[in-house]
Amino acid sequence: MARRDPTGVAAYDDELRKAFVGEPSPLQAPIEIRDYDPAWSRLYEREAARIRSTLGDQVVRLEHAGSTSVPGLPAKPIIDMVLEVPDSADEAAYVPAMEVARYALRIREPSWFEHRVFKGPDTDINLHVFSAGSAETDRMLRFRDWLRTNPSDRELYARVKRELAARDWKYMQQYADAKTEVVLEIMARARPARAVVARARRARGMPVPVLVDTAVTPPAGVRRRATRA
Repeated sequence: MARRDPTGVAAYDDELRKAFVGEPSPLQAPIEIRDYDPAWSRLYEREAARIRSTLGDQVVRLEHAGSTSVPGLPAKPIIDMVLEVPDSADEAAYVPAMEVARYALRIREPSWFEHRVFKGPDTDINLHVFSAGSAETDRMLRFRDWLRTNPSDRELYARVKRELAARDWKYMQQYADAKTEVVLEIMARARPARAVVARARRARGMPVPVLVDTAVTPPAGVRRRATRA
């Protein structure tokens, strides 16, 4: 998949109109990057409890993702969450219940892992929805877990985020896509480290998680798509 030039506004206008439910929302103010706030984890837990209560056994997996899930990492004050349901293409199985709970479906991307995004009823969230077992969920969480344990890459990512947030963008997705290079750089270091951990676990007779190559599709927020990660 070819990478998009994040400065090419016309291309974003076209793609976002196709993916958004309703009209895409241009930025109304500069992107705000705040120092890490411990309240973000509490906001996630509150939203997670509400989503589990709303969807019941439709919730296969629900995780805090994105920069607000990494202690010590500056972030936009938007809680990224990733939800797996049995089949995200089967909107009738979960969208009506979410809408009753005042979550709004904002993005529909059938060609990309049947990805959906909801906005919350009060807290500012991006709830990414995928089908159970999605490789994209694993990529998002591996990036999160690496940043949680690697201070130097966490600092690098924070510095680049602040530099990019200071630029003028029409859409949040342009800022997200502009992070592609640094994310791929960090993931390139994370892959060998995971291999070392896998060898150590095998030596101890412990189960080893399946490692999916992240070079094909970068983690959420850094590919040619319409989410606001």
